[in-house]
Amino acid sequence: MLYRRYGRTELPIPVITCGGMRYQASWKSDEVDEITDENQANLAATIQRAVDLGITHIETARGYGTSEIQIGRVLGSGQVDRDKIILQTKLPPTDTGEEWLKCFEESIERLQTDRIDLLAVHGINNSETFQKTIAPGGPLDVAEQLKRQGRAKHIGFSTHGPTDILLDAVKTGRFDYMNLHWYWIFQDNWPAIIEARRRDMGVFIISPCDKGGKLYEPPAKLLELCQPLHPMVFNDCWCLLRGEVQTLSIGASRPTDFDEHMEAVERLGRAETIGLVHQIEQRLNASAAETLGADWWANWQTGLPPWQATPGQVNLRVILMLWNLAKVFGMIDYAKMRYNLLGNGGHWFPGARLGETNPADLANALGRSPYRDRILDIVAEAHEMLKAEETKRLQEDG
Repeated sequence: MLYRRYGRTELPIPVITCGGMRYQASWKSDEVDEITDENQANLAATIQRAVDLGITHIETARGYGTSEIQIGRVLGSGQVDRDKIILQTKLPPTDTGEEWLKCFEESIERLQTDRIDLLAVHGINNSETFQKTIAPGGPLDVAEQLKRQGRAKHIGFSTHGPTDILLDAVKTGRFDYMNLHWYWIFQDNWPAIIEARRRDMGVFIISPCDKGGKLYEPPAKLLELCQPLHPMVFNDCWCLLRGEVQTLSIGASRPTDFDEHMEAVERLGRAETIGLVHQIEQRLNASAAETLGADWWANWQTGLPPWQATPGQVNLRVILMLWNLAKVFGMIDYAKMRYNLLGNGGHWFPGARLGETNPADLANALGRSPYRDRILDIVAEAHEMLKAEETKRLQEDG
């Protein structure tokens, strides 16, 4: 395993994190009866495999159903030495500090520990959740009090929000680290990463394999373009070759789920990896330019309105990104998964799919885009290609 200094926390964090949102028994935290011996044994074996590989960072959240309780059983049994684990949990921004403190006390009990090494506010995704977090007497004030008491060692935030919200949170100077989305198919949040580095914050990448493209089930075209690397290995290396990034979350559901990622860790130590990753990235971009046109691939986001400013709150930026990925790399399953979440993702994945909105009604909102007519055709095509039954998020916290 490779370790990096996690910003001003000074923690030596492994470049691969054991994320706790895929191996739990239930997405409902009160469904303890759903925890079977088989499921608990698999979760324990997954954590043990992580520890054996040198993955000392175990990450979970209140919103991950029974995850906290089940991880707590592993820690409470002594199977894993608590003092050798960097334990993280995340709590949603509540209306009052009293509610947040109660949530923290419940998590401490569930995790069978007396401290949380990395405590995060989970879901600073828009102005409302940001203001709720930093309000006087609110969650962040409580978190800082817990830090002074030694019950929480370091304070961070987790976000699915737009870059401007990330920058607002980073610039408060009150967070030690952040969890955010950033990977090859979604690079928008790089300015927030640069600002975090300037302030010596730790940077944790959320879901690079699942939200980063369902890379554990890659289409044939993507497999071909990423040769000789698996797309997951390429994406891991692409992220971790940036020194501004310290760790990637791997939402493991079984012990073998770390195997591909350990290849990436091993390759990071080779001098030729930088050149290989660069060659693959050039190949991916060349394929996109050939399929869609170089000008479109380089500039398709130009002049797009925010989803709040479009008729029906259609999220054009997401829809066009998904269409691009489906057309160029054959990432249809991923595009369908994400497209049909639009409209049901709340502030975690905002905006809507085309639905009943007439593409022609979007014309005025696209007045600043050089591709207005093409975009109108694309959103209509994307809806026909990707539409299925609408889906919802699994997490309890919205």
